[in-house]
Amino acid sequence: MILTNIGQLLTMTGDGLGLIEKASVRITDNRFAEVSDSVLTPQPGETELDCQGCVVLPGFIDPHTHPVFGGWRHKEFEMRLSGRSYKEIAQSGGGILSSVRMTRQASEDELYESGLDRVKEMLSWGTTTVEAKSGYGLDTDTELKMLRAIQRIAEQDLVTVFPTFLGAHSIPENTGKEHYIRILEDEMIPKVAEQNLARFCDVFCENFLFNADDSRRILEAGKRYGLVPKVHADEIEPSAGAEVAARVGAVSAAHLLRPSDKGLQAMAEAGVIAELLPGTCFFLKEDTKAPVQKMREYGVTMALATDFNPGSSTLLCQPLTVVFGCLLYGMTIVEALRGVTVNSAKALGIEHQAGTIEPGRTADVVITDLPDYRHLAYRVGHNPCRTVIRHGKVVHSAS
Repeated sequence: MILTNIGQLLTMTGDGLGLIEKASVRITDNRFAEVSDSVLTPQPGETELDCQGCVVLPGFIDPHTHPVFGGWRHKEFEMRLSGRSYKEIAQSGGGILSSVRMTRQASEDELYESGLDRVKEMLSWGTTTVEAKSGYGLDTDTELKMLRAIQRIAEQDLVTVFPTFLGAHSIPENTGKEHYIRILEDEMIPKVAEQNLARFCDVFCENFLFNADDSRRILEAGKRYGLVPKVHADEIEPSAGAEVAARVGAVSAAHLLRPSDKGLQAMAEAGVIAELLPGTCFFLKEDTKAPVQKMREYGVTMALATDFNPGSSTLLCQPLTVVFGCLLYGMTIVEALRGVTVNSAKALGIEHQAGTIEPGRTADVVITDLPDYRHLAYRVGHNPCRTVIRHGKVVHSAS
């Protein structure tokens, strides 16, 4: 396949957009073979796609999502509109534990089918790689059920899926924290690893749930079984989550609304990627924003994700995350676009495979209907994706 008549090609190489005007791209054996600022001639057997002078960029990567769960929490949304906080709702039996009850009741087939529908919607907005978490089971059987549903979604081969075990999402009802941590260490994590159901191990590091010491203990247990650490850090209260991420060698730390300066510096030194979730901040009407300027000063690499989940972000589209990153968090357009491509690849440890358009990388591409890359942040609510290519094959077309 060759892509011709590209108005602006955003390769995402180097430190910026890697912009090439009037470009062409050749794809061979599911990988980028040639990137040119001149016209490429189709070879025998090659399909030509005319990009109509529009913007072309790597497929979006969403490094933080919760797409598999039972039921929705629309009633809690109304409660928040009336003034109840996320923490108040959780402490009254709502929040994550509400999703836990519904997910335990759902069959694996139901979780698979509803999760697949959500991933298909992500694909229609240009997402070709997605991280998908468990965490609404909080018991061994349901956590494994969720991860099997995620595995089945991955096997459909529509998008690339990286599964994450998030058994430490909350503490189940009528269970002591220490007892539950031992279940995570001695039962859940070994079974997840034995069945090869996850690549990452995540933890919700908050003082009222799993504090810094608890989180480090759980993530180190995951590491012993080959699971790469990720952290929900410093979202609701300062919890030293950023410091935990750096200390355990996490690939990423997410949310980061209230990190310490010490934590940000440690993340930068350890190479931990910050997964910023501005859609969640918007959905929860948070006054506190992630400290983007401090992250710039410390040299923390910033990725952007939807955090799609039933309670605090029902966002499935990375283009809108770009908008929120710019308008809500004060990111530049270049920072936001790198945040949903190459930096999100770094947040999953796949930057040598995906996130850029250059020879040898996996051919995941979004062909837009936009005349200029700035429209990706400027056109609020517009779906720019005319054609989505994954591994060198067209997997979605708007026409």
